[in-house]
Amino acid sequence: MPFISIVTPCFNEEENIEEVYQKVKEIFDTLRDYAYEHIFIDNASTDKTLEILKSIANQDKNVKIIVNSRNFGHLRSPFYALFQAKGDAVVLLSADLQEPPSLIPEFIKKWEEGFKVVIAVKKESQESRIIFYLRKLYYNLISKLSEIELIKDFSGSGLYDRVIINIIKNLNDPYPYFRGIISEIGFEKAIVEYVQSKRIKGKTKNNFYTLYDLGMLGLTSYSKIPLRVATLCGFVMSLISLLVALGYFIYKILFWQRFSLGIAPLIIGLFFFSSIQLFFLGLLGEYIGTIYTKVLNRPLVIEKERINF
Repeated sequence: MPFISIVTPCFNEEENIEEVYQKVKEIFDTLRDYAYEHIFIDNASTDKTLEILKSIANQDKNVKIIVNSRNFGHLRSPFYALFQAKGDAVVLLSADLQEPPSLIPEFIKKWEEGFKVVIAVKKESQESRIIFYLRKLYYNLISKLSEIELIKDFSGSGLYDRVIINIIKNLNDPYPYFRGIISEIGFEKAIVEYVQSKRIKGKTKNNFYTLYDLGMLGLTSYSKIPLRVATLCGFVMSLISLLVALGYFIYKILFWQRFSLGIAPLIIGLFFFSSIQLFFLGLLGEYIGTIYTKVLNRPLVIEKERINF
């Protein structure tokens, strides 16, 4: 009997967690040819999420819980949980119900057809239109800058064969950009489109910093173009500055008494070039920060507790 692992990362999802469990259970009650486990990895929730999960796990041995010793972030915790699954295929499913559990049978059907990677791609979203189009703008930008073909409107939800999980595990990436890794390892992908529903219960845990962190990680991990643009801009600006300085010098020699440089060009030039330098220094810092994080090679998470394993 094929064994499917469902992995659900959670942090302060007390309003949604029981409904996610129930929906997954109902699906596998109809998929009688499959055995399953449902792994919840709790990122040190401060509400009743863990209490609810323990109550569920006490009644249903298919439910397994990993409790992190602290909040290890929205990238490392789900990635770690994938490696703890023992299924022939692993489904990554969010706890906020914006990616509907009803996609699971479609994932499995595509997997049965021979696809090692089955991904959920948003064709529409019921979230804020501004946020949706900003995401699209980012996906388009990162796709053009990336050295590999990244998947647009893909958040990580999908089904991954055991072969894929083993390959990812061997990469030993301590701060992974999962969406990029799935594109990088290749393999033909089946796409299941869905409409992302609006979050009904609870509040999103994503804020400006987490979105910025994710965006910069994708950029610095899969593109060298910004660094080369910085080098090219530096060369062009240096050439322009040299020509302007030479022009001013010649003009001053020819019209020594009448030509006055003035303070405005100096101030404008100073602030313009300073802002350019600061921008590219910050960009360089992002690349160095990514390298530094990966070189430290710290564990993805540290577990506090396991239940039903």
